[in-house]
Amino acid sequence: MIKHRGFPGRLPGTDFQFVIRRPNPRGVTAITRRERYKDRKPADRRADAGFMKALWECFGEETFERGNLDAGRLSWLFGREVVPAEDPFDPESYEALLRIEEAVARSSFPEAFEEDDWS
Repeated sequence: MIKHRGFPGRLPGTDFQFVIRRPNPRGVTAITRRERYKDRKPADRRADAGFMKALWECFGEETFERGNLDAGRLSWLFGREVVPAEDPFDPESYEALLRIEEAVARSSFPEAFEEDDWS
């Protein structure tokens, strides 16, 4: 499992996790698409935006490996802002390749693409 050096471990000032420390010994947690309903808590929305910002700053338009990125946090963006970059895609692989769907991400999280530090 690749560890993305320099990627933030969590949203600053919160317990919202962005990365995992080590592989799960019971198996890899699958990435699945989670629905984001309009009544989600503001803190959850900030965590999604913070994670999107970190992804964009670290990877930009490049394809990236899932590695130590948290499956739960990825799942909130998967299928919309973050999409598979390979076919067939294995949602239970630490080596799975992903990419950011920039137009969708900018529309969903415009604050994540601003130059100023918004957190």
